[in-house]
Amino acid sequence: MFILYSLVIGLVVGWLAGGRISGLGAIQFRWPWVMLGALMVQLALFSDQVTSWIGDLGAPIYVASTVAVALAVVANRAIPGMLLITIGAASNLAAIVANGGYMPSSPGAQAALGKVAATVYSNSVVLPDPALSPLTDIFAMPPWLPMANVFSLGDVLIGLGVVVVIVSAMRHASTSEAGVAVAVV
Repeated sequence: MFILYSLVIGLVVGWLAGGRISGLGAIQFRWPWVMLGALMVQLALFSDQVTSWIGDLGAPIYVASTVAVALAVVANRAIPGMLLITIGAASNLAAIVANGGYMPSSPGAQAALGKVAATVYSNSVVLPDPALSPLTDIFAMPPWLPMANVFSLGDVLIGLGVVVVIVSAMRHASTSEAGVAVAVV
């Protein structure tokens, strides 16, 4: 849910910077179906019905879908902002793989949101001594925000990258309409 806020921030900053929403349609993503498909798998993976059906396959499916997203992001590295997303995704993937297919979250971050341990597969788990702990979900969004959740440094980099992608594309549309040729890809 952290990325939803990045989308909104990117749109607002892009608009305030004089950008145009039409620029988003000009972004030419490589492997868009890989990105969307893997993200849809992740969304489905965290529903109670799916997790009860797949059981112990949750962790390997999550890792595989995260690898697929990371590969698609790398394929789009020429788009401004995708390098930040790549670094963030790699950071998250390293923490997830190092911790057996789960993203550890700090007890303090979970407590700040009033969360308890999940009863079905969740990508987030509280571990006493997680590997690569600085890369895990150690931050919590303010609980008064809708869909507040825990997040990692990697999530922050991904979010910043999303903002840069959106603002850059919106600004590109604005400068293109003014007669200035700018390449996005």
